[in-house]
This record gives sequence, C-alpha cells and structure tokens, in this order.
Amino acid sequence: MKNHYTNLLAQAEKLYRHNRQGSFQTKGRYYEAFKRFLRFVAEEYRLEKLQNLSGKHMYSYFVHLKAKGLAVSTIKTEASAIRFWHDQIPNAKHKLPSNVNLSLERRRFGGVDRTWSDTEYNNIILECFGAQRLDYEACLVIARYAGLRIHEVMRIDTAIARDALKTGEINTRGKGGLRRRVPINEQIQIELESFLTCTKPGQKLFVPEGRETHLVIKEFQHFIREHRKKIPTPDSGRTAKLTFHGLRHTYAAEQYTRLRKAGLSELDARKKVAKLLGHGRDDVTRIYLAGVDESQFGGDDDV
Repeated sequence: MKNHYTNLLAQAEKLYRHNRQGSFQTKGRYYEAFKRFLRFVAEEYRLEKLQNLSGKHMYSYFVHLKAKGLAVSTIKTEASAIRFWHDQIPNAKHKLPSNVNLSLERRRFGGVDRTWSDTEYNNIILECFGAQRLDYEACLVIARYAGLRIHEVMRIDTAIARDALKTGEINTRGKGGLRRRVPINEQIQIELESFLTCTKPGQKLFVPEGRETHLVIKEFQHFIREHRKKIPTPDSGRTAKLTFHGLRHTYAAEQYTRLRKAGLSELDARKKVAKLLGHGRDDVTRIYLAGVDESQFGGDDDV
C-alpha cells in the first residue's frame, strides 16, 4: 500500500509543480486535502494511476469521512480540492461528479437487499433434504451462521473443522489471503461433527476426493438457481434473487442488528461486522446492511 501511495504522490507532485491556477494559499490547502484522498484510495483500492480516479473513489471517501464524524462543510472543501486537482490530470479517464450528493443517503452503497428470509432459508434447506444433498444443507447452515463465502466453506477440511470444534471459531482465509476467525454456533458444530465422521483426514468436508473445487461450487450454485424457483417471493418485497452470497448478507444483517440492540453505535456495530466479514471498508459493510431498517434502533447517530 505504501508503494501505491508513493507512486500516486509522485504523480500529484508533478501536477503541483506545473500548476499556475489559484492562489498560493488555496493551492497549498487543496494539495494537502488531495494527498489525504490519495492515501485513502491507495490503501482501499491500491490505485496506481491518477488517470483512473473516478466517482466511486469520491463516494467511498466521503462515506469514510462521514464515518469519522467530519462535518458536511469540511467534506465539501475536500470535494472541491479533489475536483480542482483532478481537473489538472492529463488524459483523465473519468469525469468526477460535479455535484456529489454529500448527504450520502444510507442506501447509496447498498441499494439492493439480498438477505434471505427465514421462510426462504427453511424452504431451501427442505429442498436439500428432498434431493438428499446433506452436503449442500451443511454449507447453507455454515454460510447463514458464520457468513462465509462459498469458496471459504468449500475450503473447510478436517483440520479446520477439528480446530473449529475445539476453539469455537472457524479459522478461514478470505479474499487477498486475509485470515480471520469467526465464532460458530451449535448448528454449525453439529454439521462439522457429522461430516468429520465420513471424511478422510486431510480431505475437504464438502468437496469429494478427486473433484475440482470450482466445479463443485458451480454445481451447487446451479442447484440454488433451480430450486429457488419453487420458493415464494417474500412479503418484504425484496426483488433480488436468492444466491449463496445472499446468506452472507443475512449473516451481516443479523449480527449488526444484534450489536445495535446491545447498545453499540452504528459505526461501532459496522466495524465489528466488517471484522467478522473479513474486510475493512465501511462502504462495503453498508452494502451488506441494505436490508436493515435503522429506524428500529432509534435513528441515525453517526451519519
């Protein structure tokens, strides 16, 4: 990440040296703000070229600033600085929004609710039983109550399962090789114990010996697509189709709700959920929480 920022800063310094617009004081203040923005995109997006800056980077940065408690007036100044220096970038690939919505409504990053209802979840579980796919049923249980991605579930082998039963946490590796430990409940414990009895030491629990993991995943996703047709549309009015990844949204929403009801602020609850999900970006966490009705907790306290 340091190299990405150093690279962006070198490009920005070239712009600074050749710029003749604005007063010396304004240019200096804007440049400091622009460097803060570049550090953020370097850390969060690993951006390498100024020419690739886009609106999504600005929106994400503003969510970050609001989460830190900065006033809208301060964020507007940051926005002006970003636009000022972006206008100096030769051959920029994207045009930044001219009038960014700095109110950043709650669902800008999470406009689509992908969570499963209890009825949908129970019906798919029944479909698994009917098809005698107890492996699929176990995978759905783990996704629902641990929030693991499908490849993280399929990666569980006998060693990981035994460690989880011993410690009460699944040690998993997510995107970018990042490791995290996620607490498991009794339902997951039952599934792991069951599959340990019929899996050879060192083998994956849900990938048959000799099979390629990506093909097993593809077949499982096809099963969900075919069987979700039999599930009635939820009363919530959610329009997104059921996907395995939707259970990760369900897990995030349920954990966030639990934490908020326990008295945590929006920001603190999102931080804990982000840690459980295995990433550090607040805008991504908000995507997972699109289906949460914040009014049930008494309103906004950090946005």
